[in-house]
Amino acid sequence: MASFSGTVYSKSLGMDTNLNIITPRGKLSDNGNIPRVAYLLHGLSDNAAAWLENANLRELSDKYNVAFVLPEVQRSFYTDMAFGLDYYTYISYELPQIVSSLFKFSEKAEDTYIFGLSMGGYGALKIAMKNPEKFAAVGAFSSVCDIKAAMDDGDNVNFLEKERKAVLGADYELLPENDLFLIADTFSKKKNKPKIYLSCGSDDFLIDMNKAFSEHLEKLGVAHIFEVWEGIHNWKFWRESLNRALETFFE
Repeated sequence: MASFSGTVYSKSLGMDTNLNIITPRGKLSDNGNIPRVAYLLHGLSDNAAAWLENANLRELSDKYNVAFVLPEVQRSFYTDMAFGLDYYTYISYELPQIVSSLFKFSEKAEDTYIFGLSMGGYGALKIAMKNPEKFAAVGAFSSVCDIKAAMDDGDNVNFLEKERKAVLGADYELLPENDLFLIADTFSKKKNKPKIYLSCGSDDFLIDMNKAFSEHLEKLGVAHIFEVWEGIHNWKFWRESLNRALETFFE
């Protein structure tokens, strides 16, 4: 197992940005056993270290021969922000190029995965459904399936007005390119689709949103797994979700 923790320069963002990478033990040789790669997207209040600090990534990396890539996007909701930086472009297009230039990971779509929690669940679904040719599977846990509804929900998460405007724009509108339900409509017509695993805790404040998105996928005829078990919006649930998603995709 090897790890990288530092910064990389992003042209899309115009700055250095934090990045953590965990690789499986002894799998970076020239013997053809090149590891898969999985992008792990953090939530609203987290950063590039969150998954590393709260999940057993080193054990999972060795077990499944997968390298985990943990980027940082601040509170951007993985969008090319109306007033801010182009985080969607960075994660979707530039980051894979940066990773492939630094490490010998598989670059095949069948070996590339993306996972995320909460805000990162939204990001993972958005990125995978808009770029289905790049991924074998996507896992989204306790996802914010409607970012405008989440930003309007003052009971559970507080957003400053300037944050809402930065993501949604001056008119506070959910643009089509950021609407997960509309993205799913277009995705449903694609020939080759990555596998989809969704989860949400039964007592999570986002459960209704996740049920609605799963029902939308069903109406569109998009195959997916949606699991609900006892849990809330916390790391205990997300650790279990990651374990279940990896078992689903790799075993």
